[in-house]
Amino acid sequence: MANLIDGRAIAEKVYVDLRREIAELKTKGVTPGLAVVLVGDDPASRAYVRSKDKMCRELGLHSVKLELPGSTTQTELLRRVEELNADPSIHGILVQSPPPAHIDEAAIVRALDPRKDVDGFHPENVAKLVLDDPSGFVPCTPLGVQRLLIESKININGAHIVVLGRSMIVGKPLALLLMQKNTNANATVTVVHSRSRDLEEITRSADIIVAAIGRPGFVKADHVREGAVVIDVGINRVEDGAAERGYRLVGDVAFDEVSKKASAITPVPGGVGPMTIAMLMSNTVKAARQSL
Repeated sequence: MANLIDGRAIAEKVYVDLRREIAELKTKGVTPGLAVVLVGDDPASRAYVRSKDKMCRELGLHSVKLELPGSTTQTELLRRVEELNADPSIHGILVQSPPPAHIDEAAIVRALDPRKDVDGFHPENVAKLVLDDPSGFVPCTPLGVQRLLIESKININGAHIVVLGRSMIVGKPLALLLMQKNTNANATVTVVHSRSRDLEEITRSADIIVAAIGRPGFVKADHVREGAVVIDVGINRVEDGAAERGYRLVGDVAFDEVSKKASAITPVPGGVGPMTIAMLMSNTVKAARQSL
């Protein structure tokens, strides 16, 4: 049976370091500030925003939660982003994804000041990741995955890592991050997706599998070789009449069967999720430090 990688416990370790850094910044007269903008009332997005705001307050950060109606226009949203760009008390800005259909998300991301883009999606931050420039911001989920592996003493250096999924949120930036030239990376990374041939054959050759494909229970025991490490980024709602809320949360990995073969695995929930928020806080503190 696989070792369980506890994302909550590792996130707590991150917060211990961050509290020290935040205290140090406050002695220099800087309180790191994060603004989260939510357009519309998607329940999952609302829950995310609530947890981000709660964590900010627990760490003693300056937190601004901007909840805008679903009818907010592109122009109005861009105006709000401009105001936050110009606000010296705000070091990090996050516009919760996905916005309503009438909003051009790419244009909103491009309008962010890249020095405040703590989600790491601005073209300038993407370029810095490609160029191994440490002053840029790496998207929070890939950064969280890397930190989980490091803290769990799983060797990334020289490992073959297969990433399932090629999104700009996880797959692409994670591949770039893990093949960087440093001891916390240096991996051989293969990215597979829905069009990949011989997918099982490729995933079975992996030392570490990262599933971020957005399909519940997609990765089965047949995809995994004995002793591999499995990181499950997926978070999917599956209807379940027996559950209190009428649904349960499951990952992209068929946990029960895969955990019998893997040497280590992340649970859903409680694996990558807590790390994503921890890395958002970490990026916000980094933005505040770089603003000095």
